Amino acid sequence: MAGELNERERTVLHYVVRDFIETATPIGSRYISRRHEDVLGLSSASIRNVMSDLEYLGYINHPHTSAGRVPTDVGYRFYLDSLIRMDALSVTEQKAIREALNSREAEDELLRESSKLMGKISRQLCVITSPRLSSGTLERLELVPIGGTRVMVVISIKSGLVRTMMLEVASEIPREKLEDIARSLNERVAGLTIEEIRSTFAERLKDRAGDDTGLIRLFIDSVGKLLPPPGSEKLHIGGADSIIEQPEFVNPSEFRSVIELINDEEIIIHVLAKHESPPPGVRVAVGEENQDKKLAPYSVITASYAAGEVQGTIGLIGPRRMNYARVIPLIDYVARTISEMFGTNNRQ
Repeated sequence: MAGELNERERTVLHYVVRDFIETATPIGSRYISRRHEDVLGLSSASIRNVMSDLEYLGYINHPHTSAGRVPTDVGYRFYLDSLIRMDALSVTEQKAIREALNSREAEDELLRESSKLMGKISRQLCVITSPRLSSGTLERLELVPIGGTRVMVVISIKSGLVRTMMLEVASEIPREKLEDIARSLNERVAGLTIEEIRSTFAERLKDRAGDDTGLIRLFIDSVGKLLPPPGSEKLHIGGADSIIEQPEFVNPSEFRSVIELINDEEIIIHVLAKHESPPPGVRVAVGEENQDKKLAPYSVITASYAAGEVQGTIGLIGPRRMNYARVIPLIDYVARTISEMFGTNNRQ
């Protein structure tokens, strides 16, 4: 695609995209000529001719009857792949982000604060999934008597992540018996991924399903709750109040669509899972590049963070007219910072 544009066309497209991102209004040749005269040195007529060529090639188009042009998805993609000049985060901004997140030791608190911070800085919708435990490897499982008929199940994932759940049993089980059951469970499932355990748990424990405590049978029947399946990650959302203030959503129907999107956690988790890739790195899907039709009016920017051997995803969702040069370095830095903090917390 890059070979289809000469230097003049590339320069004009760069300013059409950049100025449209900044102003949210269609960009005309006269506007570019006046604003960037020192750089371009082209007359309004010359720029108009270049814009006509760019429109013919599908990089820009007319919105309604406006004399100005706006980028198409193809134009945005070319800009992202060949023209963008990233705005690196300043040392002051990096320090402020680290200080805001450093005091958050609990996992949920760290991710919730990160989503709020990202939403505030980017003025887009920020969504962060909790680590995908279904891909993690079980290190050990512990059973702790809480008192009476309650047993706490402690699931430790390699890399230091821990999940707990309470089970109600029919009658009190002695600690020695719980330790024996835990030992038997670990012999059969420790070292397997959570997803492998979910799919084979009943088969691996069938010889002990008749255990007189009833706990093994309770485990088999409750495995779906004990071991989270893919797509069950907790979602942290920030920036909802900022995205609805974007000019794209002043129309009532468009406003309603973005509100429906914010409230549809299932589709958001599904979208982030599709965009998942090993950290580090940032992915951008513009408009129709998103496979789900509900996301066609938006751009989705994602980056994964590492929590030991498992990972979660950070996503920014906003109008295609997004300040990519600003938010791509931002999401990359926050993802790397969260990964570092998970690593630090897991070593403690």
